[in-house]
Formats: sequence, C-alpha cells, structure tokens
Amino acid sequence: MPKPQVQSLHLYPVKALAGTGPGEAAVEPWGLAGDRRWLVADAEGRQITQRQEPRLALARAEELPGGALRLTAPGVPPLTVPVPAPADTVPVQVFGTVVQAVPAGREAAEWWRGYLGTACRMVHMDAPERRRAIDPRFSEPGDTVSFADGFPLLLTTTASLDALNSLIAQGDHPDEGPLPMNRFRPNVVIGGTAPWAEDDWRRVRIGEVVFQVAKPSGRCVVTTTDQRTAERGKEPLRTLARHRRFGDQLVFGQNLIPRGAGTLRVGDPFEILG
Repeated sequence: MPKPQVQSLHLYPVKALAGTGPGEAAVEPWGLAGDRRWLVADAEGRQITQRQEPRLALARAEELPGGALRLTAPGVPPLTVPVPAPADTVPVQVFGTVVQAVPAGREAAEWWRGYLGTACRMVHMDAPERRRAIDPRFSEPGDTVSFADGFPLLLTTTASLDALNSLIAQGDHPDEGPLPMNRFRPNVVIGGTAPWAEDDWRRVRIGEVVFQVAKPSGRCVVTTTDQRTAERGKEPLRTLARHRRFGDQLVFGQNLIPRGAGTLRVGDPFEILG
C-alpha cells in the first residue's frame, strides 16, 4: 500500500456554494484560510444551505485579491462583493446558535434574491477568533470555527469512498453510484489508507500541522444532492443507514481541529499520531 498522503484540498469561500481545489492552503485556528467566512441567510437571519436550497450547489464564489468575492450562478449576472468595512454586526443563526457577522450590503442581498427568488442577506465573519465557539464536548477552551457546520476542517479518505461505493453498488439504488467525493464537501482528502481506518484516529499530522480528530462527521441530505445538477437521490444516506450508523448519526469522514499552524499542500505526507 502506498504511504498515506494528501490527494486534494478543498475550500468553500461561501458556505454551501461550490468549492475550489487549490494546490495548497494555509491553516488557521478556525479552518483553512478563506474557507466558509461568508454565509447566505434568509430575511430572519437563519442560515441557508443546500439543505433548504440545493441550487446553492450551482453557485460559485471566486476569491479575488484582497478577499473580495466574484459570485456566479445560472441565470444571473456575475457580481463582485468586497469585504465589508468594519461596521455594526447583525445576528445570524447557524444551526440554532446566534453568531454576529458583518452584512455585505444591499447589492449582494439583491443578487441572492434574484437567484433564489426570496429575500436574503449575505454576511461576512469578520473576527473568527471570537465569533463562534466549537462545541465544548469535543474541543478545548478558546477553540473557534468559521461558518462550517461545526468544526474547522473535514477529512475524508479515498479508500472509504471506494468502500462506500462498493456497498452502494450492492444496494437498492446501484444506478446512483459511484458517487464522487464532492458529495461530502471535505477540506482534506487522504489517499493510501485502509477503508474506514479513520474511525480509530485521535490525533494526526498532515504535512507540518498536527490536528485533533474531534468526532466523526454525521451526514445529512446534502450528500444526496448532485453537485453538478442540484438534483437529489437516495444515496448515500440509504447505504450509510445500513452500514455506517453510529448512534443516531450516519457517518462518513472525520472532523478536525488544528493544533498548530502551517500550510497544507497536495502530496503532503499523512501520519497517524494516536
């Protein structure tokens, strides 16, 4: 078996939108630099993700020099959104938790209304070091996270995806497979491990950075959404329910918390520390 290493890296500048695949990415305490620092919320300030709006999969955000974003989506003209100047924050709800963020302005809000057909606002997390704490059951005091679901990074492995696709091929909806890794929206994809080996990891080193393995990633309806078409199916949740149920969660991948700083690169070695 080849030595484990980073197969790919993925950033999602706006939560729930299509991702990018850089060759390298800096690690910040709250996640990869540029990952999920922006969020789209409804008129009441509740997060909008692919759970509610699968069409977000078809929208893209390209980060420009200085941190501005260029938004593109089917049927609407592109829009450049600058990082908002320091200003009064507004509350937004992320999985029921109130987080303070800076609004991006009326032009961005109207762009999202034009695409989704409903009143929206776009916000930016200005100070991730103090805006949103990680669940204390799985973290240390002072740990924070961006607008990611709950933890700074998500790791998946190619071997586990291969194993899952083999199970899907034997199940009730074999025509839905094989599924690509983008269904799971990881930050780091590792190759060269055994299938499901990540279940037993507690601490790992990726390149020069050490990470705590916080908890397995419980999966939701987003994984059934084709990231190219926004159409939904039954898999992988049907197969995960049969083979990868951990308590009340259907699991694929592991959530990570950085325990150091540095830069991750495609091809970096991967090491299990405990």
